[in-house]
Amino acid sequence: MEIEKFQYDNKIVKNFAYATMLWGVVGMLAGLLAALQLVWPVFNFDLPYTTFGRVRPIHTNAIIFAFVGNGIFMGVYYSLQRLLKARMFSDFLSKVHFWGWQLIIVLAAATLVLGFTTGKEYAELEWPIDILIALIWVVFGINMFGTIIKRRERHLYVAIWFYIATLVTVAMLHIVNSIEIPVSFWKSYSWYAGVQDALVQWWYGHNAVAFFLTTPYLGLMYYFLPKVANRPVYSYRLSIIHFWALIFIYIWAGPHHLLYTATPDWAQSLGVVFSIMLIAPSWGGMINGLLTLRGAWDKVRDNVVLKFLVVAVTAYGMATFEGPMLSIKSINAISHFTDWTIAHVHVGALGWNGFMTFGILYWLIPKMFNTQLYSNRLANMHFWIGTLGIVLYAVPMYWAGIMQSLMWKEFTPEGQLKWQFMDSVTRMMPFYAARAVGGTLFLIGTLMMIYNLIKTIKVGSFVANEDAEAPALVKEYHAHSKDHWHRWIERKPIQMLVLSLVVVLIGGIIEFVPTFLVKSNIPTISSVKPYTPLELQGRDIYIREGCYVCHSQMIRPFRSETARYGEYSKAGEFVYDHPFQWGSKRTGPDLAREGGDKLKKSDSWHYNHLLEPSSMSPGSIMPNYPWLFEDKVDVASTVGKIKAMQKLGVPYPEGYSEIAAADMEKQANSIAASLKKDGISTASDKEIVALISYLQRLGKDIKSAPKEEVANLSN
Repeated sequence: MEIEKFQYDNKIVKNFAYATMLWGVVGMLAGLLAALQLVWPVFNFDLPYTTFGRVRPIHTNAIIFAFVGNGIFMGVYYSLQRLLKARMFSDFLSKVHFWGWQLIIVLAAATLVLGFTTGKEYAELEWPIDILIALIWVVFGINMFGTIIKRRERHLYVAIWFYIATLVTVAMLHIVNSIEIPVSFWKSYSWYAGVQDALVQWWYGHNAVAFFLTTPYLGLMYYFLPKVANRPVYSYRLSIIHFWALIFIYIWAGPHHLLYTATPDWAQSLGVVFSIMLIAPSWGGMINGLLTLRGAWDKVRDNVVLKFLVVAVTAYGMATFEGPMLSIKSINAISHFTDWTIAHVHVGALGWNGFMTFGILYWLIPKMFNTQLYSNRLANMHFWIGTLGIVLYAVPMYWAGIMQSLMWKEFTPEGQLKWQFMDSVTRMMPFYAARAVGGTLFLIGTLMMIYNLIKTIKVGSFVANEDAEAPALVKEYHAHSKDHWHRWIERKPIQMLVLSLVVVLIGGIIEFVPTFLVKSNIPTISSVKPYTPLELQGRDIYIREGCYVCHSQMIRPFRSETARYGEYSKAGEFVYDHPFQWGSKRTGPDLAREGGDKLKKSDSWHYNHLLEPSSMSPGSIMPNYPWLFEDKVDVASTVGKIKAMQKLGVPYPEGYSEIAAADMEKQANSIAASLKKDGISTASDKEIVALISYLQRLGKDIKSAPKEEVANLSN
C-alpha cells in the first residue's frame, strides 16, 4: 500500500486560536459593561456610543460570531485535517477566510457602535456586511469541501457530519433572514413585516443557536473528547440517531419564542411539539459524550482539559433540557420577557460554548507548540473560578426572572395590579449586581487562561507545518456485508450535504408557506395605517438606539398584561412594521399601547423622560439621551425611505415621497407647539421630536379601530 507524506497546516489553527482569545475578552468586557449599566446607569456615560442599547448587541455579536465563531474555525481546521488525513484544500483560502472573518467582526463592532443596525436580534448587521458574511462563508465551504474531496480517509467521521450540516444550514438561515431592501449604504428595511418577520427572525434566531452555537460544537465534542480521553466514542449508532434527529427537529422549534403572541396558533403549537421532541436527540448526544468516558473517569480528576469538557457537555445537557421545558406554554407564560431566559442562554453560552472552547485551547496550544502547559495549577484555578462565575451569574437570574413574572402578574384582593412595573426594576438591583460579580469572575478566569497560554507559547516551539503520513485513498472500494447502512452516506459528502439541506428545509417550508400565502393567518385591521414620514424617522431612531432590547411591543392575552398595558396585540397591527419590534426582554415596560391608551403620556412627559429618565420614573435604569435634543433628523433620507417602503408593499399614495418632507414638517411643528405649551422650547427638526411622534403613534390605530372589527379579530 502506497504511503503518502504530507503536512498539516497549524498556522491557520493558531491564528483562529489567537483571535478566539482576543475577541473572547472583548465580548466579555462588553457584557460586563452592559451588566454594570443595569445596576449603575452612570456607566452609560451619556454618550450615544456606549448606551446599553448599543453595547448589548455588540456583546451578543462579539460572543456569538467573534469568540464562538473563531473557536469553531479553530477546532474545525485542526480536526478536519486529521480526520481526513489531508492538508486544507487551499492555504490561500484559509487566509482569506481568517482575515475576512476578522474584517467582518471589526465592521460589525464599528457599525453597531455607530447605531447602524437592522434591529433584528443576532442579525443586526446591515446589508453590506451580510453580503460579506455570505462570501466568506462560501470561501470556508469551498475550502472545507475541497479538503473532503482530496481526503485519504474514505469514511467521514461523525464530527464531519456536524460540520457539513452547520455549513449548509447557517448559509440557508443567513440568506433567508437577511433579505432586505437597501435605503442607503448603511440602512435597510427587512423584506418581511410583522408576523412574517417575527417567524423568519426566530426561525433564524433559534437556529443560529442550533447551528452555530450547537452543531459545530457537537462536532468538536465528538473529536476532542475521545481524543483527550483516548477512548472511542461510546456508540456509533447513537451518533447517527443524534445527528439526523437533531438537525431535522431543531429547525421546527423557532416559534416557541413567539408563544402567546400574534403569530398563528398552529405555528406556536408546532414550535412547542418539536421543542419537546428535541430533548431526545439532545440528551442522546450528551449521553454519547459522557459515556465515552466510561472507564476513564479517573482521568477527569487529574486532567484539567477533561474537566472543562465534561462540564461543557453537562451544561449542554442542562440547557437542552431547560429549552424544551421553557417551550411549554404554562412555563413560557412565566419565563418569557424575564431574566429567566437570560439565565438559560448563559448556561449554554458560558458553560457549553465557553468551557468547551477553553478545554480545546488548553489542549491545542501545547500540542502545536510542542511543549507542556505552563501551569496546570493555574488551569485548575481557572476551572473553579469559571464554574463559580457561571453559578453566580445564572442562579440570581433564575431567581430574579421568577420574581419579575410573579410581580407583574400579582393582583390585590380588590382586583387591582399590586405592583407598578418600576417596583420590579428596583428589586432587580441585587440580582443584577450578583450577575456582574459572576461575569467578572468568568472574565478573570479567561484572563488567567490567556496568561497561562502565553507563558506556554513562550517556552514552546511552534510547529507551523506538522509532518504526517497516511495510505493513499483507494479509488475502488467494495462494501463489506457487515458495513452499517450509514456507511454509504458517509462515503458521499456531496450527497450528505444535499440530504442535510433537504432535512432542514422541510420544517422551514411547512412553517413559512401557510403564513406567507394564506391571508387568513394574518387578518388586517382597516384602521391600521402606514407610519407618517416623521413617525417612520422616529421609528428608525428607536431602532438605532437599541430600544427594542429593553422594551417589547407585544401584549399577551393575560389578565395581568391587558390590565397593565391595554388591549392585547393582534396580527393585523404589524403589517407595516419592517422589521417587527416585539422584543424578547422587558427591562422596561411594554410600549405597544404607549400612544393609544387612556393613560397616554403627554409629549412633554416623553421629552423629559428621554432627557433624564429618573426625573419622570424614579429608580429608572434607562440611559439619558442628550444627543437626541441636539441632532437634527436626516430629512434628506425621507424620500428614499418612503420609496423603499412602497417597494415593500406599504400603500403610500403614488408620488408621496415628493411631498413627504412637507408632511413631516407639519407634524413636527405640531409636536413642537405642544411642547411649547408646557414650557419646553425646541426646534421641530430635532430627533427628539421624531422619536416622540413614533412613541405617541404606538397603539393609536387600535384605539381608533371599530369595536366590532377588533372583536372579530379576537375571535
